[in-house]
Amino acid sequence: MRARDLAEPCPFVTTDDDAISAARMLAEQSLPALLVLDADGQPYSIVPGSQLIRQLLPSYIIEDPLLAHVVDERTDAEVAERLTGLTVAEWAPRRLYPPPVVGPDARPMEVAALMASTHSPLVAVVERDGTQVTLLGTVTAARLMHHFLEAS
Repeated sequence: MRARDLAEPCPFVTTDDDAISAARMLAEQSLPALLVLDADGQPYSIVPGSQLIRQLLPSYIIEDPLLAHVVDERTDAEVAERLTGLTVAEWAPRRLYPPPVVGPDARPMEVAALMASTHSPLVAVVERDGTQVTLLGTVTAARLMHHFLEAS
């Protein structure tokens, strides 16, 4: 079994898409992460949902999570407002979330090692032909776990 066999289609957004629309897609489709492609259709970033939420929180909550207990529900409404006017690239900059990528011939253990080391629930499977890169799909943590359980 190779990465190409484990890869599945995955919903994606582009760097220029509206951050609010991307957040809605993540929520409505219950995605574990957001796959972001650049203008050329190349993987730009793969951002776990937990890190997208982190980008929305006020810095004082991140610095001291105990403060989350004392804020009122008006603060909850302000979280989504932080996305207003942002593109996906501004919300989830590549420098923070480089995409974990493997070639189509990567073995499941290679995909698992990359997933574990990058803390990403998705790994993009791409095929390179010179300078052209084609996204074949993604391998999810659930798909990989299913493979390992079937192998035993």
